[in-house]
Amino acid sequence: MLDLDQTLALIGERKPAHALDHALYTDPGVFQEDLEQIFYREWLFAVPACELDKPGAFATLNVGAYPVVIVRGTDQRIRAFHNVCRHRGQRLCPSAAGRAAKLVCPYHQWTYDLDGKLVFARDMGPDFDPSQYSLKPVHCVDLGGMVFVCLAQVPPPVADLARNLMSYLAPSGLADAKVAHSSTIVEKGNWKLVLENNRECYHCSGSHPELCRTYSDDPLMTVMEGPNAASPEILSHWARCDAAGIPSRFINQPDMQWRMARVPLMDNQESFTMSGKAAVSRRMGTIPWNDAGSLMFYHFPSSWNHFLPDHAIVFRVMPISPTETEVTTKWLVHKDAVEGVDYDLKALTEVWMATNDEDRRVVEENQFGINSPAYEPGPYSPTQEAGVIHFVDWYCGLMQSRRPAPPAMAAE
Repeated sequence: MLDLDQTLALIGERKPAHALDHALYTDPGVFQEDLEQIFYREWLFAVPACELDKPGAFATLNVGAYPVVIVRGTDQRIRAFHNVCRHRGQRLCPSAAGRAAKLVCPYHQWTYDLDGKLVFARDMGPDFDPSQYSLKPVHCVDLGGMVFVCLAQVPPPVADLARNLMSYLAPSGLADAKVAHSSTIVEKGNWKLVLENNRECYHCSGSHPELCRTYSDDPLMTVMEGPNAASPEILSHWARCDAAGIPSRFINQPDMQWRMARVPLMDNQESFTMSGKAAVSRRMGTIPWNDAGSLMFYHFPSSWNHFLPDHAIVFRVMPISPTETEVTTKWLVHKDAVEGVDYDLKALTEVWMATNDEDRRVVEENQFGINSPAYEPGPYSPTQEAGVIHFVDWYCGLMQSRRPAPPAMAAE
């Protein structure tokens, strides 16, 4: 197992615009450092806020060794807590999701209000002070309908992301959405391979026949340098969106941890469906046309997303082991859309169900090859894999920024 210094040494030796060393995709010590330095310290997408539609609705997730529960309170605020009872450590909410008037530990029935306060603990004696045993909080923010959590004691600044994401998501009306379908799969590959695979469409024509019916694998459709620097087709699309008051132009964090832009689908198609037509007749939000394309938003290390006029698709990535990654996908539709009337579930989900499974196979074969002693990091395509370069540069730069400061010299 490599420690942080050894991990950083490998990162420091990498060739620019090349894949990473074998150990960075396989070693248990590197995996633990990825958790400690990134997943335990950065903001992570958790759930769409509409999944927690009423007070008492909760959802759970595991971030490495940390089980977390997210719940909507009676005051409508969404909060997150460590999913650990303050009595003897039982996991408080074992289900993936549910609804409860209060959070009750299944072991000894210690009971917590939805704001985390302990309100019942039987036979604990006269000196017991319940105020000292509230649930431990986890930082939690709702950014325009996307709930992010952060395990760090002091989380990174989120104001810039919040301002831009809430503006760009506003026309999608996520507050008036519901989850139509959810899928969770485990890909037998390192989490970085999952993100790398997502950040390019070099592989799309050979792997994704369903997606490529509507989504172009032309790198000019995703390589953008700024709000006024893109292909003529995208610039024309942005101008149309500007006229309708729909934020669409490319915007990003300088280190590329997040970026967002609305891009057209091929041939003015409407949605990620086999027909290219809208999957849901009851449109989400306030976007005035079906062919407004997809607002694409990614946020390292845990999410990529598509927001279309008729529905939205949100993705969450969580590492499980050095060579296992959980990918959860949720399809959102208008809260009043009725299955079988306003949408057909198969038509809504089949493109990304197929694409997710195809990506799973790609990532698993990629991991299988990297496991070989013959593996040697190869170069990325500067045009087709620019997004992968952005991700790997972000990963390496962030890890290097976590290098411990040298000890201060003693005064003589």
